[in-house]
Amino acid sequence: MIALGVNIDHVATIRQARKTFEPDPVWAAAAAQMGGADGITVHLREDRRHIQDRDLEVLRQTVTVKLNLECACCDEMLEIACRTKPEQVCLVPEHREEVTTEGGLDVRAYRDVVVDAIARLHDNDIAVSLFVDPDPAQIELSAELNADRVEIHTGMYAEASGENRKQQFARLQAAAKQVAETPMEFDAGHGLTYHNVVPVSQLFELKELNIGHSIVSRSIMVGMEKAVREMKKLVNDYSLDRNNAAQLPV
Repeated sequence: MIALGVNIDHVATIRQARKTFEPDPVWAAAAAQMGGADGITVHLREDRRHIQDRDLEVLRQTVTVKLNLECACCDEMLEIACRTKPEQVCLVPEHREEVTTEGGLDVRAYRDVVVDAIARLHDNDIAVSLFVDPDPAQIELSAELNADRVEIHTGMYAEASGENRKQQFARLQAAAKQVAETPMEFDAGHGLTYHNVVPVSQLFELKELNIGHSIVSRSIMVGMEKAVREMKKLVNDYSLDRNNAAQLPV
């Protein structure tokens, strides 16, 4: 079975649009857990555009599944992570002007910063995932730096169509096989929806998917609990025989 992490950032986005108290992402996390979520993911950005410090603190007290904190490799975020102690921190790139995360962390360019971040988090018994593109050099270096997991950025696959989508999916397949040859676990996320997630869920090496915007969007129509149940069923119904993943249409 593939674990499903539900990113609740965009529940907070709606709240922050009016700078009010609702909808509360803490309530959304509770509903997601009732729907079968195996993890709750939040991205505490430096500009606090959606998730707030209070949200993370309350979630740490109330979430009963894995709490995965996405954050930049900066002192402020690492201090917050070490204080709140989520089960996992996923280190991601962050740019103030971007609408959403636009690509994977460049581990090569920021090697020294990443080394320090991993050491600080491991010293506090926090597992570390690196959000990287399906690039062999980035995956290789992630393993060398002792990351526990990598979350492969699926955005290029999600945005592609036709022959390009097949090429981007082939990159994901190659990344999955490469990660399987390391001590790291293979996760995936970004841009995945109810319409494009099935091929990714059939990658044999996949351990966990992190999906946010599509589930939150669906939850507006059917409720968070049902939206999570639908995604989890979709992912796992089609992943029962993952040995045949390469033969399925993309």
